[in-house]
Amino acid sequence: MYEVIVIGTSWGGLDAVSRLLDGLDDAVRQPIVVVQHRSAESEDGALAHLLGHHTRRSVRDAEDKTELEPYHVYLGPPDYHVLVEDGHIALSTDEPVQYARPSIDVLFESAADEYGERAIGIVLTGANDDGARGLAKIKDCGGVAIVQEPSSSERRAMPDAAIAATVADAILPLDEIPNFLYGVCL
Repeated sequence: MYEVIVIGTSWGGLDAVSRLLDGLDDAVRQPIVVVQHRSAESEDGALAHLLGHHTRRSVRDAEDKTELEPYHVYLGPPDYHVLVEDGHIALSTDEPVQYARPSIDVLFESAADEYGERAIGIVLTGANDDGARGLAKIKDCGGVAIVQEPSSSERRAMPDAAIAATVADAILPLDEIPNFLYGVCL
């Protein structure tokens, strides 16, 4: 049984995550943790508010020590790395990784370390290779690796890097990812 879904995105991520959340139904109960590259000046709660219109799930910025709950979506706040540890969110101000804080690799690697085969990682559209190494670690630990089909991405660099880094369980157009999750999570 999978216990967490971690999603990484960058350029074009608002649309991608919105569409993914639109397609999920209540059968997918796992907590979802999303890291999207955004500037430190981003308004607190604005992304959560926008994404909240695309799901009945609770969507909020992650806070340190927050317990991961089913049917919740947690967003990496600007300028903090997000980790999942012992069923909770941990925030860090360690140095940027891949020039980013939050870094997708940091989130994915923590999910692999904590949940191993019970983690699902998803790399969506983006303009760099952040997330590729972390997705490979999730796969190496027995978890599920999903990548948005590069041709359906607004920026394909991130999906291309993920595909080069590991043998993904699924490489899908964005609109097919929710159905795949449904099949895996039942």
